[in-house]
Amino acid sequence: MNATTTSKLRAWLPAACIGAALCLSAPGAAAQAWPAKPVKMVVTYPPGGTVDAVARVIAPKLSARLGQPVVIDNRAGAGGAIGGDLVAKSAADGYTVMLDASNHSQNPALRSKMPFDTLRDLAPVSLLVRVPNVLVANPAAPIASVKDLVAQAKARPEQINYASSGNGSAQHLAAELFGAMAGVRMTHVAYKGGGPALTDVMAGQVPVFFASLASSLPYIQGGKLRALAVTGKARSPVLPQVPTVAEAGLAGYEVYEWNGVFVPAGTPAPVVDRLSRELAAVLREPDVRTRLEGMGAEVIGSTPAELDAFRRAEIAKWTQVAKTNRIALD
Repeated sequence: MNATTTSKLRAWLPAACIGAALCLSAPGAAAQAWPAKPVKMVVTYPPGGTVDAVARVIAPKLSARLGQPVVIDNRAGAGGAIGGDLVAKSAADGYTVMLDASNHSQNPALRSKMPFDTLRDLAPVSLLVRVPNVLVANPAAPIASVKDLVAQAKARPEQINYASSGNGSAQHLAAELFGAMAGVRMTHVAYKGGGPALTDVMAGQVPVFFASLASSLPYIQGGKLRALAVTGKARSPVLPQVPTVAEAGLAGYEVYEWNGVFVPAGTPAPVVDRLSRELAAVLREPDVRTRLEGMGAEVIGSTPAELDAFRRAEIAKWTQVAKTNRIALD
């Protein structure tokens, strides 16, 4: 190599190094490099429930698309607030994500003292699914329709009991919204989870329950529960003969349980965008759709912006319900 060539090479090397550095800091670089190690998916509810079931359908498929293990970490408690706090305070590097549920938007409405700020500390990625509740009754109870329930509740204020999976739960709030819109007062019986509530409704201890469609569907199909109405905007494909609450007389009533993915605020936008795209691709896979729709879910796969708009609207709705009905968890 002659002196002229060596001189030109030395002149070129710094520029090449600078160019490489710029490439690594370019908008797409973070997404291209991520993930370089396993991703932890914090599920804010315990194993065996609907939220956990959705996570276990999605995680293996997401792992295959990312080329890294997606490890489920169940962090239950406080209506999702324990898991939410963990994720909110985790490193914003894309290696901790959260699969959360409806309480994501209900906790800010019910709790004046949250360990984190939902909107400030958690960035939206994708709304995965929405699942309507279903208003169920014990088959032996003299309640065969929404009209029957409203009539009896009006005739006997606070004497009709309804079950929920806990104070401030999605089922509790669904019933309170129902009561407010119907102009009736019923008595809340809170259980420690949806399973015990379903058991007591089937046993006749409590007549009605705004149950999760996913968990109650087998009992409806088996004749152990009577489905009065679903809480979604449209009838459920898995219960096409059952009207919506709106159809049954409460125009405008619409309630969903839902699951969405969030990351710590400050996670690089290219990582968030890639994660959102990969989740949408997973949800388009036929076997994933079949499994989720079999649970009564409406499969979505939104953009981050769409999830952000959705959660803000939900927070506003439940804040009003909590205020009107004087519901608080602290």
